[in-house]
Amino acid sequence: MSRVHDMGGRFGDGPVLPEPEGTAATPPVWHKRTLAITLACGALGAWPIDAARRARESLAPRDYMRFTYYEKWLAGLADLLVERGLVSRDELQGAASGTGKRPVQALTPRALTADRVAPALARGGPATRDSDVKARFAPGDAVRTRRPAANRLVPGGHTRLPGYAAGACGRVLLCHGAHVLPDSNAHGLGERPEPLYAVVFAAAELWSDPESPSDEVVLDLWQSYLEHA
Repeated sequence: MSRVHDMGGRFGDGPVLPEPEGTAATPPVWHKRTLAITLACGALGAWPIDAARRARESLAPRDYMRFTYYEKWLAGLADLLVERGLVSRDELQGAASGTGKRPVQALTPRALTADRVAPALARGGPATRDSDVKARFAPGDAVRTRRPAANRLVPGGHTRLPGYAAGACGRVLLCHGAHVLPDSNAHGLGERPEPLYAVVFAAAELWSDPESPSDEVVLDLWQSYLEHA
């Protein structure tokens, strides 16, 4: 998480206003089409899910704040398609055709046909990997997250360490094994898998005036985000 996208625990953004009951059950047609287009393009294998997250959170702050949820998805997808040379900006604007550097037709063997959608969604996209990086922490260990909550590989880049947890002390609940490091994979620097931990934090450790101080928050955090407390 980075930039305007990292809103957790932040003050000043106003109340959360749930949509009227029933809206989620009957979404507009274009919401469904946006999801379908995103899944179909993702299935081409031209980018990993971490790059898709980076694209959405890298939108201009003004656009990010005014766009709805699926508008963010569309805008991020458009940027990725241009970035990876699959289409041009002129094509997206309807001013040209066939000028993409990397024709989508070249990726059609990976096309997500209708019969493959349900199995693909059920399977998900596992990010577990074998890794030579040894686990530094064990369940029960006291740990502290790094501060600031920034990508150490790419200045201003994507990271999954939320800002509200920077510098906080917690306890390792369990180790999930080695997983792809988003900070690297989102920027085309390789998967660099490392141990991923479920870490428990007291609400009072994360916020100065929590409504329920005895509550706990569990975050999945990569090893490079942590140090012994």
